[in-house]
Amino acid sequence: MPRIWKHIINIAFGALLVCVLTGAYFLGAASRRPIRCKGIAITVTDSAMNRFITPHEIRKYLDEELEGGYLGVKLDSIDLTRIEEILDGKSAIHKSEAYTTKDSMLNVTVTQKKPVVRFQKGSKGFYAVEDCSLFPLQSTYTSHVMVVDGYIPLKIEHGYLGKPDTEEGCRWLRDIVGMVKYINSSRTWQSKIVQITVLQDGNLVLIPREGQERFVFGQPSDLDAKFDKMGLYYKSIREEKGEDAYKTVDLRYDGQIVCRKD
Repeated sequence: MPRIWKHIINIAFGALLVCVLTGAYFLGAASRRPIRCKGIAITVTDSAMNRFITPHEIRKYLDEELEGGYLGVKLDSIDLTRIEEILDGKSAIHKSEAYTTKDSMLNVTVTQKKPVVRFQKGSKGFYAVEDCSLFPLQSTYTSHVMVVDGYIPLKIEHGYLGKPDTEEGCRWLRDIVGMVKYINSSRTWQSKIVQITVLQDGNLVLIPREGQERFVFGQPSDLDAKFDKMGLYYKSIREEKGEDAYKTVDLRYDGQIVCRKD
């Protein structure tokens, strides 16, 4: 091979090597460039059931309370633990999870609290969840759950979050939550009973969706026996006497259903 061709090949090979090394350098520099957050993706997992919180509100909480923010921040510098602390501290949020992904996004998944019963004390009120912890009513949304009103024996300040601070209060709340779950487990009683009123003496009165009767239930105990008597009242007494015959049906006494017209 002529010397001139060898020289041309050497020059071409050298140029190709320079191109390869230059490309590798720039690719390496790009890979070393910090990945920054370009947005946030928020998921409220149970929004079809309750709508206490919205993605807009979650974004607002983080914009106001997360020091240093997240947009444009290096992904590995975003304080994910702090994000979860902020959101988990909100009254209607049960649990949050924050994480980042390779597409430069901050991802936040939120599960809302699931109330079992709503307590109404005058113009104020609060919800209870299955573990008997309480959280305030939300101004933006009302959950369609059983309502308990009247002389509620819980000394709860407006905006309270947590469990009752006395054993007596916790025990009473457990009994009420258990009774409401019992009602909800039956299609019949879930459709018939819409409200529970606590009388001044502590007795409970069940208010049906239809009809003028008020069922004096007493304490939230002996559920099977009392609801059996209520079922007997609907199947036999009401069927025979008519739906407007009685205003008060007392279920408190063993083996008896005491009906009163006034």
